[in-house]
Amino acid sequence: MSYSESTIAILTILKQLPVGKVISYGEVAKLAGYPNGARQVVRILSSLSDTEHLPWHRVVNKQGQIALSGEGAFIQKALLEAEGVVVSDEGKIDRRFFVS
Repeated sequence: MSYSESTIAILTILKQLPVGKVISYGEVAKLAGYPNGARQVVRILSSLSDTEHLPWHRVVNKQGQIALSGEGAFIQKALLEAEGVVVSDEGKIDRRFFVS
């Protein structure tokens, strides 16, 4: 499959996310060189997580919270906690677990 330059840059950042750390959609876009590309990050995670084996659960919203709802939020919280990330009952991630 052939991807655009921006998609490749975003995929590269996503695949480098370390276990036990989280990052916001906007920060992924910024690190990839596309500071206004947070929505593109969301689309990439939504459409390519399975085929590209992306750690989708390590990406959160700019408020530092799980952005999903329902079962998706439950799964994301469980995956993060299995990696040692502290997540509140409201889905807020402790700042010490953010990629710096």
